[in-house]
Amino acid sequence: MLQTNSNMIKEKINNFFTKKVGTHNGSNRDKWLEKTILQLPKGSSILDAGAGEGKYKKFCEHLIYKSQDLAEYDGKGDGKGLHTEERDYSNLDFVSDITDMPIENDFFDSVMCVEVIEHVPDPIQALKEIHRVLKPNGNLILTAPFNSLTHYAPFHFSTGFNKYYYEENLKKIGFEIIEIIPNGNYFEYTAQELRRLRYVSEDYSKTKLHIFVKISLYIILNFLYKTSKKDEGSSELLCFGYNVLCKKNNLII
Repeated sequence: MLQTNSNMIKEKINNFFTKKVGTHNGSNRDKWLEKTILQLPKGSSILDAGAGEGKYKKFCEHLIYKSQDLAEYDGKGDGKGLHTEERDYSNLDFVSDITDMPIENDFFDSVMCVEVIEHVPDPIQALKEIHRVLKPNGNLILTAPFNSLTHYAPFHFSTGFNKYYYEENLKKIGFEIIEIIPNGNYFEYTAQELRRLRYVSEDYSKTKLHIFVKISLYIILNFLYKTSKKDEGSSELLCFGYNVLCKKNNLII
């Protein structure tokens, strides 16, 4: 009980000093995904490409939901970088490479591909395959990191993608971009990585943070919170990633 109370006090102190700056990467993305998916017509079909364990199926209760994944990452990988520890692929509808899915042409009304293409050796080919299985005017709901640490290795082939990557390549593949918005900004991303410092230093240098380093981090996180509130476009330098909504238009250049 004493340990629990101590942890609660530490958490309250941490929240007071840092205002949760740098902690909204996933929640920002989830809010956008929920809003975007709920706007899809009731009864239409959606493929969750690279679905993993189907985390976003909960947003698709009004849709005909199907899932696909390569299903080779076991949660531990090669032990390098960040991992999830376990994976359950038992509910997948299609087990295949995302660049060669056993699905007919023009089959799905929508496809979502969430934080996947950085784990694909050839993301362009994956996007072309998604284009193939989408119906004309079908929706692609796409997110990926702008910059990411090594995770799910050895299935990690790119650190991330700038908006110019999407603008250049999605058009060539045959998509019209409807919306492309940044998730977070430079200050939020910097805060996210500073929050990892304790764990990274302990894991990779066997060094624990000195009390003065912790105090310095609180001060810097406070500064990042304030600057993020005043942000005027620093996402063009760095952000968590981009949320992209586009439509298949069949006009391949």
